[in-house]
Amino acid sequence: MRIRNPNEIYLEYSQQMMAWLLFLQSKPKMQIAQLGLGTGSLAKFTLEHCPDVVNTAVELNPAVIIAARTMFELPNDHAKLRVLQEDALTFLKNKRHHQQFDVLQVDLYDADAKGPVLSSLEFYKACFNTLKATGVMTVNLFSQHKSFDINLNNMCKAFKGRVLIFPESHDCNAVAIAFKGPMIKTDWEPIVQRAKMIQSMTGLPTKGWVEGLCSVNAHQEECLAI
Repeated sequence: MRIRNPNEIYLEYSQQMMAWLLFLQSKPKMQIAQLGLGTGSLAKFTLEHCPDVVNTAVELNPAVIIAARTMFELPNDHAKLRVLQEDALTFLKNKRHHQQFDVLQVDLYDADAKGPVLSSLEFYKACFNTLKATGVMTVNLFSQHKSFDINLNNMCKAFKGRVLIFPESHDCNAVAIAFKGPMIKTDWEPIVQRAKMIQSMTGLPTKGWVEGLCSVNAHQEECLAI
């Protein structure tokens, strides 16, 4: 966290976790769930730049919640933010949460951060079921970890192949984006323009996002079809 700007997202992969903004318009009462709280950077950023969006963060480790609030300036719960101490898969499988969220942001690692703690087909099917009829999920993966192919394969099965991946960033992080809802087919230019608007409004360094998505995803070079 930058002390002078605690709501800024500092790490590149964390910035890319906000890439759902390329495809969904932030609007009042939109529901976003973050699985894995970390320092609370995604929640803080969303609270500042996406007014009236409702944030739910799910974190198993109470020490992480305490650290986010005492060391990283995450606010206490209020009308637009709730933090739940709960297992992520249990949360997803709760039928009360089915089709509740417009966006899922998944960053689930254990204390050693050696690989995602949830990677099964059951997990990604539960993610799919938790999204509304039109929704987007972003997931932080380790591109050089043995779990990478397992995660991508199960994600593709659960989301019917509708998955894009960013080029790996620092420390081998690679963010995947999965889509639920109507098929998307469009030239990249409108998305380039949207990326510029997002950068202007939020300060996210979105300039290279579209180029990165085009370069590492097969059959997406000329237009987006997913």
